[in-house]
Amino acid sequence: MENPNEDTQWNDILRQKGILPPKQAEEKVFTEDEIVNIVESTVKERNNGKSLDELTLDELDLLEDEEDERVILEYRNKRMMEMKEISKAAKYGEVREISAVDYVDEVNKAGDGVWVVLHLYKQGIPLCTLINQHLQSLALKFPATKFLKSISNTCIPNYPDRNLPTIFVYLEGNMKQQIVGALMFGGMKLTQDALEWMLFKAGAVKSTLEADPRPQIKDVLMSSLKSSNADGGSEDENDW
Repeated sequence: MENPNEDTQWNDILRQKGILPPKQAEEKVFTEDEIVNIVESTVKERNNGKSLDELTLDELDLLEDEEDERVILEYRNKRMMEMKEISKAAKYGEVREISAVDYVDEVNKAGDGVWVVLHLYKQGIPLCTLINQHLQSLALKFPATKFLKSISNTCIPNYPDRNLPTIFVYLEGNMKQQIVGALMFGGMKLTQDALEWMLFKAGAVKSTLEADPRPQIKDVLMSSLKSSNADGGSEDENDW
């Protein structure tokens, strides 16, 4: 006996004559990825366009009774693991003062994968004070990085003042970068973003800055030329 649901010319004729009922649509079997996409789409519709990754843990809890529980729990557990990893890494968040006796424990034995930023400074040097202020803000912004400071000749006996301020960047006890002297920092015009960029290029922080915020030499020269032209230029320039 022929299957009445088969796609044959004879069955089509019988359906047209009303002898066979219309062909029943086959039940679609959804894959796991399709189920996730459907849930994601539904969640966005009900949460002002928010995707599952953008929902808080409390919002995910509320969705458990409305959507596919297994999928929601999977996302929730994933988010909890991510938050635990971030919390585990974010264990500093301040600039700690150290002395020479602390150096080995705080720098050489900082731990696997730990970046250390050490600022050698001296009281009474304005740029050192400015850098300490910037580092305090950056320590809060990048709590996975260990930020340290130490009075220069307390940490390194007879360290020359002409080298201040100095920043050493370490990874697992190995020095990766050294920034020595006021000229390397750009003097008192140093901004927090500029210092963040320098530490980012050294590998110490994961910055979201996309470009060096400091004025480039070419930009400075062009600015000086424009300023000079606006003032009418020098007498020599007019002669030329």
